[in-house]
Amino acid sequence: MRKGKKGAAALLFAAACLAAVLGGCGKRKTEPVSRSGFLLNTFVTVTLYDTEDERILDGCMDLCRDYEGMLSRTVETSEVYRINHREPGTREMEVSEETAEVIEKGLYYSRISDGAFDITVEPLSSLWDFTAQDPQVPDEESIRENLPKVGYEKISVSGNKILFSDDETCIDLGAIAKGYIADRMKDYLEEQGVRSAIINLGGNVLCIGKNTDGNPFRIGIQRPYGDYSETVGLVEAEDLSVVSSGVYERHFEKDGVNYHHILDPKTGYPYENGLTAVTILSSRSVDGDGLSTACFSLGLEKGMELLDSIDGVCGVFITDDGELHCSQGMEEKLIIEE
Repeated sequence: MRKGKKGAAALLFAAACLAAVLGGCGKRKTEPVSRSGFLLNTFVTVTLYDTEDERILDGCMDLCRDYEGMLSRTVETSEVYRINHREPGTREMEVSEETAEVIEKGLYYSRISDGAFDITVEPLSSLWDFTAQDPQVPDEESIRENLPKVGYEKISVSGNKILFSDDETCIDLGAIAKGYIADRMKDYLEEQGVRSAIINLGGNVLCIGKNTDGNPFRIGIQRPYGDYSETVGLVEAEDLSVVSSGVYERHFEKDGVNYHHILDPKTGYPYENGLTAVTILSSRSVDGDGLSTACFSLGLEKGMELLDSIDGVCGVFITDDGELHCSQGMEEKLIIEE
């Protein structure tokens, strides 16, 4: 493990990191075109730099909307909703290839994190409403009653079939679905001939190629809890995903305590492990999504150990004292602004 530079108090990569293209010389052949919308319970923005064909943007946003309709736990027509509201006694359900693939990926990260990340946390996550006007801490009895329902070992995937060991196991793919969807949106854009673009799914940033001036994209690092324009550093990214998980994304404060959305499946309450954020750089966004949550959940030491054991990925852990801790290969990619 290697330590990076210490930033100002509680500096971290924002989950809603600013996907800004910060300069570069030369005149563009085309002007960037962009489309934004509120999908996946967040703001989604797609920007194309080498084409002005807005029909491609329409298709990309439609694709995102289709996947939301498939993987959301709250959309009543989704496959995940159908899984979570299956008839008692149901021990297997057939789903689409895509849904099976996301669940299998979620189970993989549940296994390698030894359950610190767990896609069956839904009975607990449904007790917490971080988007409410006046969010409340669930009562202890409700949490205690739902703890035994959690356990990724209770489900498995066989082809397109999801297998269950009991009636109470439910899934929440919120910690990995955005990454999967970003990858599929990238596939679509490349099929349309796009070679320079940025996909931003509420902070899950995925770059296609590089800037049209020949330089890598520069993904801004936002000061936590600050305005998106308050950056403290950046990462240069070419065909790279930048994904963060942190205590400042979806959260609320009660009686001086900050409650955030990354829940410990063993307690039902948000993790308190000395971390404020983890940011992962990877070629595929689904891996960055899964690893950012898994590594955050494991804490600094075990999370760093897991990240360093996987080829082709790197990241930075931010502790609550503002210290930046870089995994192998991250220091040379991280540019800290003085």
